Amino acid sequence: MKVIDTKIPDVKIIEPTVFGDERGFFMETWNQKRFEDLVTGKPTEFVQDNHSKSKKGILRGLHYQAENTQGKLVRVVSGEVFDVAVDIRKESKTYGQWVGEYLSAENKRQLWVPEGFAHGFYVTSDEAEFVYKCTDYYNPSAEYSIIWNDQFIGINWPITRNPILSEKDKCAMSLEHFQGNII
Repeated sequence: MKVIDTKIPDVKIIEPTVFGDERGFFMETWNQKRFEDLVTGKPTEFVQDNHSKSKKGILRGLHYQAENTQGKLVRVVSGEVFDVAVDIRKESKTYGQWVGEYLSAENKRQLWVPEGFAHGFYVTSDEAEFVYKCTDYYNPSAEYSIIWNDQFIGINWPITRNPILSEKDKCAMSLEHFQGNII
């Protein structure tokens, strides 16, 4: 496993070691000890795994939970997405900054999105299957959505037309409007 730093020190890109030949490939996608030693530096427990499938042009996010905050280890098993983590920790030096990374079945990269970050992704392939581990349980009563094109955050999405959004994400507000709910 190779861990790559991003411009936000707590967000990490993880490249698994892949063993491949004419038969296919093998890779270890999770190792508790190595993850804690190389990525978080502390005990990390995952309690929930999620899997979504989306078509090209769909944007999911930017989501976060004000309670039961979740760290997420995300990857793509089919297709490609542009994955984004936004620092929403009020006291952080990188508050409001974002990291974006292409994750695909081909590059097999994972992104560690720690607690205190909003998360979202945009599907760039015809469809994509997205899987992720969470450090806390989903709590719909504490979930919020920040608008994908918030001007304060200024994410440079690889979008040429308006993305397809859920009703929840259509009603999302700016980071500024969520100040009272920020971690």
